[in-house]
Amino acid sequence: MRLAVFSDIHGNLMALEAVLNDLAAAGGADLTWCLGDLAAFGPRPAECVQRIKALAEADEGKTFKVIGGNTDRYLLTGERMKSATAKDEAAFKVLASEWQARDTLLNWGTGQLSFAEYEWLKQLRGAELSHKAEGYGYVIGYHAVPGDDEPLLTPETSDEEARDWLLDRECRLGIGGHIHRQYDRDLGRWRILNPGSVGMPFDVKGQAGWALLTFEGDSVTVDLRRVPFDVEGVIADAQAVGYPHPDWLATRLR
Repeated sequence: MRLAVFSDIHGNLMALEAVLNDLAAAGGADLTWCLGDLAAFGPRPAECVQRIKALAEADEGKTFKVIGGNTDRYLLTGERMKSATAKDEAAFKVLASEWQARDTLLNWGTGQLSFAEYEWLKQLRGAELSHKAEGYGYVIGYHAVPGDDEPLLTPETSDEEARDWLLDRECRLGIGGHIHRQYDRDLGRWRILNPGSVGMPFDVKGQAGWALLTFEGDSVTVDLRRVPFDVEGVIADAQAVGYPHPDWLATRLR
């Protein structure tokens, strides 16, 4: 059984198409999971929602399943991510500028969605995915950690803290996105993976991340894949569609 997993598209349609093409070239998968953050902060929020929605509805969600992430929630509710308060005047000015850009981009992203797309995104909130791989056991998918779409579960998180996030789940393998970095960690009873980010990777810029897992009996082979996308094309597209802060996007993609 082959499971494809990707996350954190962030309105980057070119990167999404690159991943879908790479998945097809790799022979496809029996089951595909999308772990959220579909639309916010990129130049094509509505188009990315439309693309994922079409994939999820093509077979009534039997082989393509999707959940929401924290930035999808921001587009739906007007909530914003938490941040530390400023310690001095210089930091306050930076914070105020960052918040203004952040809020402008999120509000612009919401404004690009149709009501039908907005309604569909609402169905994805607070969800998790699970699948029992024959011979292997249960695998779960979540955005950040099980039950919460905001905490940072990183390669640097201690084993003890990472295991605490998984305490009330009876599975062997957990897969989450959110931090835009790929990793594969052994926690003893648990193994946890992150496929990285499709549309805004932090680890290898210009390389959309995703994962292909192959289950055979009691074992799983994990292929953390990267595929290049046209960074300059995405930035040019942002300028063409009236994206409010193309320079903000450029600093995060280049």
